[in-house]
Amino acid sequence: MSQKDTRAALPGGDRIHWGKDLRSALSFKSISTGIVAALFGCSGPALIVISAANAGHLTNGQTVAWLFAVYFLGGLISLIMALRYRQPITGAYSIPGAAIMSVALVTIPFAEAVGAFILSGLIVLLLGLSGWVGRIMRWLPMPIVMAMIAGALIRFGVGAVDSVGAAPLIAGMALVAFFLTSRFLKSVPPVLVAAVVGFLMAYFTGAIQTGGVDIAMVAPQFTWPNFSFDAFVAISIPLAALVLGAENAQATGVLLAEGYRPPVNAMTIISGIGGIVAGLLGGHNANIAGPMTAICASDQAGADREKRYGATLVNGVLFCAFGLFAGGAVPLIMALPKALIASVAGVAMIGVLLAAFQQAFNKQAGYQIGAFVALVVAMSKLSLLGISSPFWALVAGIVVSAILREAPVDGVSATPGEKAPVDGSRV
Repeated sequence: MSQKDTRAALPGGDRIHWGKDLRSALSFKSISTGIVAALFGCSGPALIVISAANAGHLTNGQTVAWLFAVYFLGGLISLIMALRYRQPITGAYSIPGAAIMSVALVTIPFAEAVGAFILSGLIVLLLGLSGWVGRIMRWLPMPIVMAMIAGALIRFGVGAVDSVGAAPLIAGMALVAFFLTSRFLKSVPPVLVAAVVGFLMAYFTGAIQTGGVDIAMVAPQFTWPNFSFDAFVAISIPLAALVLGAENAQATGVLLAEGYRPPVNAMTIISGIGGIVAGLLGGHNANIAGPMTAICASDQAGADREKRYGATLVNGVLFCAFGLFAGGAVPLIMALPKALIASVAGVAMIGVLLAAFQQAFNKQAGYQIGAFVALVVAMSKLSLLGISSPFWALVAGIVVSAILREAPVDGVSATPGEKAPVDGSRV
């Protein structure tokens, strides 16, 4: 059965054939790839969310609610999209978005941030329903968006280095384990190994402080949203830009490169719905995720690309489970040394940072000076009108590029929406 025919049969076609097709998608390769993707998503990225929660002085209950929102809903998005379209369209959340929250929550009350999360999802949903995603993205050149991401995330890399000075044995061994695993055990997630090695070193050196932490299941504590203009500008707009300009665009590009025809508008709509619902639960967004889609859509999930969606199904189930049991994971993680969290979070961002820098400063993509301006502004501690630096990075980069009339090399698309067909009929 072709991919198109399979999708057509899903709503009410041959159920027996549908069941066989589903079972055939759950091969050893697809299952193992889905597990690897889940291990990656539930290790370092979870620590980045917790770091952002710490920056905002959130309670354990609020942190649990945040993790539940992004992981459970992200997993649900994976299940819905994989079953509906028979493609490895994988849900999670924006890791750069979580990193940006570690800056924004320093000055913005969490209740206002929750309101901004909801509005961000609403922006994405309306753009998806309108079918204007490609047009809107032309206003956000990819090099400038990626430079903003790189500037906002570089502090995690610096934090990993600083953690070695704070706890040389724990953080140092975690970093060594990460790079050795990357070199010799390519089938094992190096972030997971780094976390395990760092945890063992912290345990044997007595650095795990359980005395001040209640190691018990923590119930999620939901936050009533407040809405403010400052939070809308500082959080809603940059977060919507990340979901559209980085996550969805990257996922679309990966799927196109692998020979799929991704339903761009449907991906945008479900990312918007995920953002709204996650915001109501206290999470920053749940959307189609670029890195997770890249893992599940790779040839590691199987030679037959029409069966690779099995990896997304496995990843979705594991994400949902992690979200449901986040209340037991958060207290344990909070007892870990901050240096360990910083070091693992830092190495978890290496791939994202490399991709951001490469896309930001690709000469053929253009906008080089604008991207540099966006980078340094995002790296700064600039705050104007109560709005943090990531937003001003986008503004400054776009304005400078407009003044200089920067543009990509002829024939090269520098905007995230131009290569992807926006086909409303497939929503």
